[in-house]
Amino acid sequence: MRLAVLADIHGNADALRAVLRDARNQGAERLIVNGDVVNRGPDSVEVLRTLLERTDVTFTLGNHDDLLRLWHTRSANLPADWFTDPFWGATAWSAEQLDHAGLLHVPASWPMFLDLHQAGLSAVQMAHGTRDHYRESLSDRSAPDRIAALAHRPGEAPYGVLIGSHIHRPVHATLNGVLILNTGAVGAPATGDPRAQYLLLTATPQGWEATLRAVPYDRRGVLRRFETSGLMRTGLSAHIFRDEVVTARSLYTPYWAWTERAGLPRTHATWAQFLRQHPDLEPV
Repeated sequence: MRLAVLADIHGNADALRAVLRDARNQGAERLIVNGDVVNRGPDSVEVLRTLLERTDVTFTLGNHDDLLRLWHTRSANLPADWFTDPFWGATAWSAEQLDHAGLLHVPASWPMFLDLHQAGLSAVQMAHGTRDHYRESLSDRSAPDRIAALAHRPGEAPYGVLIGSHIHRPVHATLNGVLILNTGAVGAPATGDPRAQYLLLTATPQGWEATLRAVPYDRRGVLRRFETSGLMRTGLSAHIFRDEVVTARSLYTPYWAWTERAGLPRTHATWAQFLRQHPDLEPV
């Protein structure tokens, strides 16, 4: 059995198509989409429709999949001042696109995590973040005691493999005897490598074999659709999301954290200030 585990597509249809072609060529028999299908990029509707048309796909819930539904319903689980902050224009736009297509609430049925059991092999658990929260990072930097807690639940058989996504960085490591894998990101890598990244997981007589794949694709199409779709007219966050595709670097999260620490509004002026202070992140 060979699985393709992909995540963080973030509305980038060209990157998704490249990964689907590569997974087919690599002999993947099943797809597991490990969250964050939508938001950030211009193609949320196309990406979700493409995956829903297939019969070999299983989903887990990502924070952005959930965010758009929570946004559209003005959920009390989100800070009230977000709904009047123009910085969230791109999120509002993506939510409206999915709502008009009748797809906004599809992810509500997706589980937080999936277990995989194959005779003779270690049990596998996969989640966008972890089984406890879709925003919890899982990587080679995770605390060993946290890995132990995730892999050894009272009353459950231990897990030998934990798979996460969310951090937009591929990982292949062993901590406390547990294989830790992160898929990396299909649509918005944060590694400096713009190729679309995903994980192949193969059952072998010797155990699970993990291969991290990076697939080249032409980014000109998705970058053009940022402009032609109307997404760029929604404000600053759309510009940052586009720059993340250009640079293959994390920009949104460090900028958000920087404004929080400094007590600054998220505006074009503070974005320019942030880039002056972090020239290594400047888009070219």
